Amino acid sequence: MKKTRILSDSDAHYLVKDAEKLLSPDRRRLLRQGLTLGGIMMLTGCDISDNADVENVLSRMSRFNDRVQGFLFSDRNLAPEYTAAEITRPFPFNAFYGPADIPQVDGRDYRLEIRGLVRDTRRWSLPELYRMQQVSQITRHICVEGWSAIGKWGGVPFRHFLTLIGADMRAKYVSFRCADEYYTSIDMATALHPQTLLALTWDNQILPPEYGYPMKLRIPTKLGYKNPKHIQVIEITNRFPGGYWEDQGYNWFGGS
Repeated sequence: MKKTRILSDSDAHYLVKDAEKLLSPDRRRLLRQGLTLGGIMMLTGCDISDNADVENVLSRMSRFNDRVQGFLFSDRNLAPEYTAAEITRPFPFNAFYGPADIPQVDGRDYRLEIRGLVRDTRRWSLPELYRMQQVSQITRHICVEGWSAIGKWGGVPFRHFLTLIGADMRAKYVSFRCADEYYTSIDMATALHPQTLLALTWDNQILPPEYGYPMKLRIPTKLGYKNPKHIQVIEITNRFPGGYWEDQGYNWFGGS
């Protein structure tokens, strides 16, 4: 029978360092941010020289975090909102590429594609989306890299849009495919949260390319990587869709 070994803080520190050597840069960042002493104790039964062991434990921890965050999630818990005077100017550009690679989408030809468990799969043009009733919010974008910024976003409440297209609200996931090849997904409860927004404007102007033109999903209850830009396809599904960063080890739930 294998005995459980209790690690000292010093032992835990060096175990983290050894584990970091075996992981990619993105995985190392994830480990530094999320692996506590309690998590380290889970590693005591693993061979730290075996990369598969480390990856397996990190994956199990991430899935556990998803379950806990999903259990605690409530549509009554709202992200703070701010005043116009508190908007961050200039609002930072952030993506997995540089400004020179921002996709240039032709709004005249743009059609939002709808797939999956919905009654109405017709495509939506920008004029049709702009004519829908709009709301606005001034909320904080929180980046996993450690910075945050406050911005004003306007658009269509996602819950309203899902109702309009006849989405199956019993489905587990909503996934997004984007013009910059980014992809991510959220749970249905998050999609129906009152602050989740199909954002079409920034600071009362048409959404600029650097912030996601022609459309981004704004979820103030989630970290920034759960807020996809340049959305081209929305799919309602029961098949787990993953995500660009999530498939590389980031926590899937990604927020409160």
